[in-house]
Amino acid sequence: MNASNFRVRRATLDDITQLVALWKSMHLPADELAKRVTEFQVAQSAEGTVVGAVGLQIAERQGRIHSEGFTDFAVADQVRPQLWDRVHAVATNHGLLRLWTQEQAPFWTHCGLVKPDEDALGKLPALWRNQPASWLTLKLKDDVETLISVDKEFALFMESEKQRTARAFQHAKILKGIAMVIAIALCALMFVAFFQLVRKNPHLLGR
Repeated sequence: MNASNFRVRRATLDDITQLVALWKSMHLPADELAKRVTEFQVAQSAEGTVVGAVGLQIAERQGRIHSEGFTDFAVADQVRPQLWDRVHAVATNHGLLRLWTQEQAPFWTHCGLVKPDEDALGKLPALWRNQPASWLTLKLKDDVETLISVDKEFALFMESEKQRTARAFQHAKILKGIAMVIAIALCALMFVAFFQLVRKNPHLLGR
């Protein structure tokens, strides 16, 4: 069957009956997933039958691809790319920073999802950290807000350093002025002392 025979769209409440049957056939928690039906993208045949579905849960500007299922895995190869395109578009529209999944089909690694390193795993939203660690992830974009925050912190640091340097120069200028005043005062005292000495002993200059 050609991929053009399928329509991919967001799930609605009208799809619950078919989705529940699909989830049960995949041994997924149908009752729980039914409460979150709008997380799902579905692939519908020309006859209006839901043949596949996948969920995208969003938390902390990240997305978890979950609960993939098909009524007939013979159509999976045709439907998966369409579902992925739809999920990726939804993630982009929501400005998500990263995608995660615990789906094990090789298709997901072909889409660019890889095993996370420690740094990436540290970004996993708290909502999903109690789940098994067999994750795959795909970075969609940098966290612009974090980058802006870092830039602001650096700018504040540079301004602070600039002010500290200015204060240091001001203190040095004050100390230099004080030193000059002291030096002038000492010179004046020495001149006065010399004048008094000569005044009392005029013969000192006559030698």
